[in-house]
Amino acid sequence: MPQREFSSVAELQSYAGQEVAISDWLEITQERINSFADATSDHQWIHVDTERCKRESPFGTTIAHGFLTLSLLPMFSYSTITIRESFRLTLNYGCNKVRFMSPVKCGVRIRARYTLLDVTSVEGGWQSRWQVAIEIEGQEKPACVAETISRYYAAS
Repeated sequence: MPQREFSSVAELQSYAGQEVAISDWLEITQERINSFADATSDHQWIHVDTERCKRESPFGTTIAHGFLTLSLLPMFSYSTITIRESFRLTLNYGCNKVRFMSPVKCGVRIRARYTLLDVTSVEGGWQSRWQVAIEIEGQEKPACVAETISRYYAAS
């Protein structure tokens, strides 16, 4: 999908309450799952033991860590939404709510769907709240739904 560009925070703010962007699909590979397991020291067998998963897992394959799915939000955001206005600093300010609703099986493709909830002023800049749904290709129920917060600090 093409990147969605906004000229300014004011333009972005005019889209409050609307879906504004959908990312491209990303395949979740075992290599990515293993790298995340190494980075977080979470080597639970449901994530890294493909042979055991074939025998014992109800999913028949390994699944991505929920936090791996969540950790992809910045990548999806940077590749999907741009504000051309200059900022001194932009920050991932956190999440108000996160739910992992469906497992992400190794080999599936996921993407992010962004709905802008609001944009408000904060000291030195602006804050945006987003409802983000991580979709699994071919499934109705999303993998993850999160309300995320971003901050944009005005250039000096």
